[in-house]
Amino acid sequence: MKTKNLVLLEREEEISLIILNDQNSFNSLSEGLLKDLFKVLKEADEDSSTKVLVLKGAGRGFSSGHNLKEVTKNQDKSFYRKLMASSKKVMTFLPGLKKPIIAEVHGVATAAGCQLVAACDLAYADTEAKFATPGVNIGLFCHTPLVSVSRTIAKKHSMEMLLLGEMVGALEAKRFGLINDVFGPEELHERVMDIAKIICSKSSYILKIGKETFYKQL
Repeated sequence: MKTKNLVLLEREEEISLIILNDQNSFNSLSEGLLKDLFKVLKEADEDSSTKVLVLKGAGRGFSSGHNLKEVTKNQDKSFYRKLMASSKKVMTFLPGLKKPIIAEVHGVATAAGCQLVAACDLAYADTEAKFATPGVNIGLFCHTPLVSVSRTIAKKHSMEMLLLGEMVGALEAKRFGLINDVFGPEELHERVMDIAKIICSKSSYILKIGKETFYKQL
């Protein structure tokens, strides 16, 4: 296992597990975590022995979104621009990865954490997971999360999440198309790994050009 500040990188056969590891802040997407996440994603994508990436969170949840304490502490435009640039770099990199990436979600995935789920190729959650774009509740509105979310699910569902700002359960998230499927908490990781292994059985070259073509035509 390699530790890169706020992100862990583990290997299981041909699968790279990328683990958000700022447990004290529910794996909030601080500028530091985003920078480390980009580095680890790039390292895993360039590893010739890796065929599939799995993104998950350590501790009690997947990710609570941007670190609001960090945002409140740094109230100047230059910091906001830097934070948004780091976020954009990660979110746009995910579809551009040469290898498929799967989000494995437990606990909460809110705001930019929900955006992170939407930006992955596939996403699976346990029955207790909850999703939200709750910015409207605190006067911020989820301007950046709405990009990936609205490109993943239908307009009416996107607007419902954005305007109400309420938690959406895993089954509702599946109905919206935000995630692919829902499993019990005790079986989530095993089922995600089974799916990843099926993908691993395919040609790496075909996966690469297929993913590239898919996003290009969109």
